[in-house]
Amino acid sequence: MNDAVYNVLFLGTHNSGRSILAEVFLNECGHGRFKAYSAGTRPIGEVDPMAIEFLHTNGRSTQGLRSKHVTEFAAAEAPAMDLVISVCDDVPGEPCPEWPAHTVSTHWGIPDPTRVTGDHEAKHHAFVAAATALHRRVELLVALPLASLDRLSLHSHLEALHRDA
Repeated sequence: MNDAVYNVLFLGTHNSGRSILAEVFLNECGHGRFKAYSAGTRPIGEVDPMAIEFLHTNGRSTQGLRSKHVTEFAAAEAPAMDLVISVCDDVPGEPCPEWPAHTVSTHWGIPDPTRVTGDHEAKHHAFVAAATALHRRVELLVALPLASLDRLSLHSHLEALHRDA
């Protein structure tokens, strides 16, 4: 893996909530050691308004965020990914995307806050819960000694930090 900057792709279904939040958090917490991206298997074409509201309310930039298809990152001119993390939940109707085996990948199942129905407060609460879970995992990822881990150890650490977070 690249010693300078680690490229990380967060994959979701619609690329409108969880994967977007994770992208923002890692780009912020990574302090230049990481470059985070996000994509979806069935992007809806826009970032969920509640995700935008949550990020703005918490003083985070939304500049440049957009909902995009995973094929953008499979193209020859796309940056090579060091890590791929799917954030889809294990619920019917939400297939988890896969990535080529040569890239270290893992799964962080986070309930989809964009699927929550109800009033503004219920939706906001769902985004807070998802953001809290993602932010904690991102903090643990940033703390890993990536340069000293082989692929198998890195994969094990990524799974453990999701399980233990």
